[in-house]
Amino acid sequence: MAEHGQVNNELEIIEFLIDETQVDGTVYSGHYGINVAKVLEIIRLPEVTSVPSKHDSSVLGTFNLRGKVLPILDLAAWLGKKIAATDNTKVIVTEFSGVKAAFLVSAVRSIHRLTWDRIEPPNKYVLAYSKDSITGVLRIDDRVLFVLDMEKILASMDSSLDMSNIEVDSTPVEGAAHFNLLVADDSSSLRAILRSSLEKSGFNVTTARSGRDAWEQLMKVQSDAQAEGLSVTDKIHLVISDIEMPEMDGHELTARIRANPATKDMPVILFSSLITEALRAKGVKVGADRQVSKPDLPGLNRIIRELITDKLNK
Repeated sequence: MAEHGQVNNELEIIEFLIDETQVDGTVYSGHYGINVAKVLEIIRLPEVTSVPSKHDSSVLGTFNLRGKVLPILDLAAWLGKKIAATDNTKVIVTEFSGVKAAFLVSAVRSIHRLTWDRIEPPNKYVLAYSKDSITGVLRIDDRVLFVLDMEKILASMDSSLDMSNIEVDSTPVEGAAHFNLLVADDSSSLRAILRSSLEKSGFNVTTARSGRDAWEQLMKVQSDAQAEGLSVTDKIHLVISDIEMPEMDGHELTARIRANPATKDMPVILFSSLITEALRAKGVKVGADRQVSKPDLPGLNRIIRELITDKLNK
């Protein structure tokens, strides 16, 4: 399995700083991270046009980037901090779910290439500290990096991007009660939405909080099935997994499913906020049956039906 981890479970994190001015006037540097796959470019602070009647004080306004008007948000302010004044601030331009936006930070430090198992899930104290916006914790040398959920932060500016408001097709599916689905996602709110919608369609749904959790559940089901003289695919019929998750990503999970003789034919659907060409190629390489972006999740019901139909016709 190590070989798959080296190929599929890797990511690159851009480390950036937020220099916070504290009550006593001293400056504290917080270390944060963002997945390189979501970053378009890093620029100097441009000329910003303020936005009239803005409701969120962390939204600085908009700026023009090669003919495209983008919103810019002060990350420190959003986190309830006051960014220290400096002439060297940077702006990280991102794209999530087809939407481009920019975030003001104090400095960009370096890029770290690592595996998802280095990313620890945040505990409840870390989540409370960050307004529930930290998806992972990374320890590098003598410092701790908090990997921010930039999608959640961006959704605070535009409610249409809030994945907790997503409505997945819950039309009843004939024969769905005979199929057991395993859904893996590190977002508790999205897990709950997917589970509720798919159960309304009639499917039996089990959830996992990461790729590792999903894999361990599959291995437990496989062991139980063997004891009953059954196959794991008699008990779990399809896996739906986010790509980016702490501990083990969706690509590694899919690679393990395909490498295991007992699960190699199990249908797998992968999703992410942004399916780039590189991600799509990687998904094809590891053997995903379908790949969808999060904005396309409302149509998940249809995709599952297609895969189930294909399975029944084989």
